[in-house]
Amino acid sequence: NSGNIILNSEELSNEKIVNNINLMIKDKFNLDIPVFVISLNELESILDNSPNWWGSDNKEIYDNLIFMFPNTNYDEVFNEVGEPTENIDMIENYKNVIFWSFDLKNYRKSNWWIKTASCSIKDKITIRTANTIRKVYELASKSS
Repeated sequence: NSGNIILNSEELSNEKIVNNINLMIKDKFNLDIPVFVISLNELESILDNSPNWWGSDNKEIYDNLIFMFPNTNYDEVFNEVGEPTENIDMIENYKNVIFWSFDLKNYRKSNWWIKTASCSIKDKITIRTANTIRKVYELASKSS
């Protein structure tokens, strides 16, 4: 399961924050798990550049944001997961994220739904819903 943490640090780079969090998790829980860090400015840029179809209030569509870990790129994810399922999945790449929406009634037919959780790329990405991202952004904006 995933978690979201909002940190306020002007002194540390994303890489140092990742390393520090990895060490804390390793020391406390003896786990070696991937950690993804993004700045508030980067998140704001991502949200400002979201496609028109992403993040709407349409309850029949489920909107996600796929964050790619450093050293992972869109082509690698796309080549591993494959084509989006026509009339079910919609995807669009922007920098180090992929906007991904799918028809909620047909999610089990979604190529991206099946493969993002089961293929080798799953350890190189982390996925959050549009609602979660909006809440994280709102909270981070207030705390900065």
